[in-house]
Amino acid sequence: MKKVITYGTYDLLHSGHINLLRRAKELGDYLIVGLSTDEFNAVKEKKAYHSYEDRKMILEAIRYVDEVIPEQNWEQKVQDVIEHEIDIFVMGDDWEGHFDFLKEYCDVVYLPRTAGISTTKIKQDLLQSRNG
Repeated sequence: MKKVITYGTYDLLHSGHINLLRRAKELGDYLIVGLSTDEFNAVKEKKAYHSYEDRKMILEAIRYVDEVIPEQNWEQKVQDVIEHEIDIFVMGDDWEGHFDFLKEYCDVVYLPRTAGISTTKIKQDLLQSRNG
């Protein structure tokens, strides 16, 4: 069985998230998502609308996702790859090069982002329409 892992906050779920999860799943048989905890998001100075538990429940309902694990810090990725016997690490290409250190443990794939959509853009559009 070929195992794939990806990471993210997955707040305000949109088609770009679904495309990434689908393409990540197509690379293997079993997809694990490392979901940033609320505490880790605070460290990253990232504010999520939904709580970790709600984001986890939403991800678990997506057919491409086989397992959700907590992402609690930047450093845990090597341990996760080893512990879960990961074959392929996947991230969006906006992170290109950042995780190449994992090539010692597994294949690293950077997938193109879905054009025209991001959580940041959604938040900006909503704010603009409110202030419009």
